[in-house]
This record gives sequence, C-alpha cells and structure tokens, in this order.
Amino acid sequence: MGEIAVVGLGGMGRAIARNLVGAGYEVTVWNRSAGPVVELVEAGARSAATVAEAMRAPVVLSVLADDAAFAETFLDSGALDAASAGTVHANLATVSAELARRAADEHAEHGLGYVAAPVFGRVAVAEAGALNVLAAGAPDAVERLLPVFDVIGSRTWRMGDRPEQANVTKILGNYLIACALQSLGEAISVAEAAGVDPSSFVELLSSTLFPGPIYSGYGGMIARREYQPAGFSTTLGRKDLRLALDAAAEEGVPLPLGDLLRTVFDEAIAEGRAVDDWASIAERQPRR
Repeated sequence: MGEIAVVGLGGMGRAIARNLVGAGYEVTVWNRSAGPVVELVEAGARSAATVAEAMRAPVVLSVLADDAAFAETFLDSGALDAASAGTVHANLATVSAELARRAADEHAEHGLGYVAAPVFGRVAVAEAGALNVLAAGAPDAVERLLPVFDVIGSRTWRMGDRPEQANVTKILGNYLIACALQSLGEAISVAEAAGVDPSSFVELLSSTLFPGPIYSGYGGMIARREYQPAGFSTTLGRKDLRLALDAAAEEGVPLPLGDLLRTVFDEAIAEGRAVDDWASIAERQPRR
C-alpha cells in the first residue's frame, strides 16, 4: 500500500505504527530508545538507523513530546536535508503555533510538505484506530494523507490551510479539558462534603448533563482518587496550558481561567503530582 515512516514510539506512536502495519503499509520506525523499535520490528515494521533515513519515506508521521523534541529531531539536526523530494510530513504532536509556522517554512524550503495533525484520543483510542485527527496544511498535502488518517482515526477534521490552525484548535481543546478538570474537582469536593457518593454524582452528570468521555472518564478518576497509570501527565497538561495562554496572548485575548489554572498546575506539580494523570489537579480541592 505504500511506505510510511513513524518517528517517536511512545504509547501513541506505537499504536499508530501497529495499525499501519496491520493495514498493509510498509512501515519504517525510529525512536530514541531501542525497546519500542524492537517491538515494532517484531510486528512487521523495519528499523531506521537515523531520523534522516526515516525522512526518505514518501510519508512521515511524527509523534514527539513537545516543541523542543520536534525541533531537535527534525529542524536542528539536518534531517530535512536527507528527505526525498516531495515527502509529506505530518506532525501529530501538540506544539505551539510558532513552532508550526517555523516547521512549515523550513519544510517548504526543502521542497517538502508539512501538515499539522494533532489528535484527540488517548492510547486506547489510538490502539482502536479511532482517533480524531485535526489536519491543517496545504490542501494537496492533506489529501495525500487522508488514507493514512483513515487508518489511525475515525474522522479527519479539516481545520485550515495553515498548519498552526490545527495546533491552536488542539491546544484550545486541551484548555477546555483542563477547565473541566478543575470544575469537576470543585463540584465533587462539595458533593462529597454534603454526603453525596462521588461515584454516583459523576455517573449522574455524565449520563445526563455532560455525556462523553471527559466527565465520565476523568470524573471517575477524581471520584476514586486514582491517577495512575497516567494517560496524560500533569506536566504535559501544564505544557499545553502554557501553549493556550501563549496563543491567547498572541491574539490579544485574555484567558482569566487560564491564569487561575496556571497556579493550580504549578502547585500540583510542586506537591509531587508531575507524573500523575492531570486529573490529579482535583486534589488541590479539600476532600474528605
């Protein structure tokens, strides 16, 4: 069906690579540590010795942690110099609008396509091939990637012709989740203090007023006070909150709740919850 490289084999990257192998693609993988590479090779992928080698594939997907990791791996390493002419690179990470613009410019200078394609969905959703993909970039580049996105996701949302538009959309989605986590923590703490069973309270909310995975999934974690294993850590949540505040500042729009959440996240991390699920910010609320 064609060759694809996947760079970055955390939980999301591994799930995406496996699904592409299962769909019949010739998948080349690269990761800083060897363990995930071995796992994917056993599943039918092949290993790239370097990122530059991975960039020779006609389609490249990358799933790295943040701006710094992406810039170090692709923009500051010379890897783009080795890419095949016409390669299209989809960056599935949540990165800043500034990084998206820089990446698009540098890929264009090398004759390469660049599409921002951050996703909504945790690892289990990625394993099921049911991610929501937020795609933005040159229309022809996005069109080339649609069959790939159909393998890894349930729907592709076209967010615009400029890559940063997809990244801002994802950042704001995560900002709204952070707001929901804080409000859930507040409401559950009051309900619990009044003698209401927190699990029943969350079940009611997620079955009536607020159906969906945010209130049911995160609300259940908060009600049970269980934050491991972390699907998305407090540290990563703080990173995405900063990106939302930066995007708002760039547009001259205030985010009053964001300023409050910055303090909440900073205090949660200072109290040792950096590697807990970001739902753990709810523990800043007094609980019985």
